[in-house]
This record gives sequence, C-alpha cells and structure tokens, in this order.
Amino acid sequence: MYVIENYSVAVFLCLITMLCWGSWANTQKLSSQKWPFQLFYWDYSFGILIITVLLAFTMGSNGEMGRSFLVDLNQSETKYLGYALLGGIIFNFANILLVIAIDLAGMAIAFPVGIGIALVLGVITNFMYNPEGDPFILFTGVFFVMVAIILDALAYKYILKKQEKTPLKGILISLLAGIAMGFFYKYVAQSMSSDFVTPEIGKLTPYTALVVFAIGILISNVLFNTINMYKPIAGKPVAYKDYFSMGTPKLHLIGILGGAIWGLGMSFSIIASEQAGPAIAYGLGQGATMVAALWGVFIWKELKELPKSKNWLIATMFICFLVGLGLIIYSKVA
Repeated sequence: MYVIENYSVAVFLCLITMLCWGSWANTQKLSSQKWPFQLFYWDYSFGILIITVLLAFTMGSNGEMGRSFLVDLNQSETKYLGYALLGGIIFNFANILLVIAIDLAGMAIAFPVGIGIALVLGVITNFMYNPEGDPFILFTGVFFVMVAIILDALAYKYILKKQEKTPLKGILISLLAGIAMGFFYKYVAQSMSSDFVTPEIGKLTPYTALVVFAIGILISNVLFNTINMYKPIAGKPVAYKDYFSMGTPKLHLIGILGGAIWGLGMSFSIIASEQAGPAIAYGLGQGATMVAALWGVFIWKELKELPKSKNWLIATMFICFLVGLGLIIYSKVA
C-alpha cells in the first residue's frame, strides 16, 4: 500500500484535507434550492463510501509496504473494526447536528461554536493519545485559528438579520455537535496501527479504517437521517419516496461529488497522520473553516453587505489563520 515517508508530504496532504473539508459544502449549496438537505445527505454518504473503497483497492492494495486492503480486512480484530465504525457513527451524528444548528442559529453562531469546540477538543484528545509536536507551539497555533473563526463569526453577524430572541436551541445543538465532532477522529486513529509500514497484527491500516468508517456513516444514517427526514428539528419533513421522485441524475451526482470531496480529505488526513501525528493532522484539517470563508467571501459574495468600516475583520481573520496554520505545521519540527 502507499505510505507517506516524510513530514513535508504529510503536511501537503493535510492542506489538501483542509481544502476538501472547506469546499464540499459548495455542492450542497448548488443543490439546496431544488433538493432538501436530508436527501442530499444520502448521496453525500454514498460518495464518502465510494471514494474510500476506490482508494482501498488502488493506493491501499498496491506497493510493497504494509498490508493490502483485503488481507488487512481479513486479519482485523473486531475491537479495532469497532473503533473505526464508532468513529463514523460519531462523525455522522455530529455532522447532521451541525447542519441543523446552522439552519436554526445561522452560520455566524453555529459554525464557530461547533467547529471551534471540535478543533480544541479534537487536538487535545488526539494529542493525549499520540503526543506529536511541541505542545506550546501547537496549542498557540490552535488559539490563532480559534481567533480567526471568531472574527469570521463577527463579520457574518453584521450582515445577518436581527433576531427577536436568542436562538438558544441552535446554540445548544451547536455545542453538542462540536463536542461529538471533537471525538470522532480519535476513534479512527485508535483503530489503526501506529506503524503503517509494518502494521501491528489485529489493528487496521488506514485504508481499511477509512472504509469501515464510511460504513459507520452509512449505517448510522438509517437512524439519524431517517429521524431528520420525518421529524426534522428545522425545515419541512421529507419521505424516502421523495429521494426517487424529486432527485435527478444531476442532483444525485452533485451529492455524491460532495461526499467524495469530503471523503478524499478525510482519507488524506488519516494517511498523513503517521508522519504528522493525529493532533496536527486533525488541527490542520479543521482550518477548513477559513477555506469555507474564502468561498463565501470571493465566490458566493456572502459578505458583500459588510460595512467598509468592518473590512478589517476579514483581513485580520486571514492573518490569524495563516499564523495559526504556520504554528501548527512548525510544532512538529520545533
């Protein structure tokens, strides 16, 4: 299987992860006018499984290092398969909650609360499990990324319509989503051998872990997304028949593409985690918030109504993000 052998390549793949995680939502935005999110999310889940299986039978099955996908799957212990499956279930729970929270409270509140908590918890839990990098530099970098996310929220706040009351339900759901999102990566990392070249017996290689993770997302969708379809916290109910009657080949392909983009990012993050360390790989990936902000500012023109006197928020946001990103990368070599 393909294994990364140096830190520079690992960082490059983590940056691709950040681009993928910050860009997949464009597919949902493209289809949102004609396609309820709950139905889009089924295709999104299929896309994650498709890309992880494709990588498992290509990158994960060729080369002299490690174990090929099918060989690795056959020797895997139930305990470690369960960790990867649990990671997929937790992620799916968190991701659906985050989207509901955005609908209830708006991106300016839900995204910084949810992803902010996920970033901090994710780096802490992964660092405790596998302490890679200088902790002071790493967490200083996380702090700067957090400041950037807060500035992003303030910029959005100026253009949102004033609400008559505090969206308490949306804030609470954001908190729950962030807590769950902060733990999923840890379980996927625990399912894998720490050495990808000569993996431990019983544990998974990254490609096997990714496929099982994707299966966890799809299986849990039967519960989580079905509830969201028929008893939604926000929006109108939809039925399974709508998936077939409302969906066009184009809409289905857009959803699958969205899942494939996110899944490719997750795959590169996991593949890079041996050299970068899970904490750094996850921390860099969650910089996706700023990538999403770039799409919003320059492509979707979401901040066109921001007063000119507040443009400093955008400039400072990107400066803090770049500083934080640089510190997270440097923490491994310091």
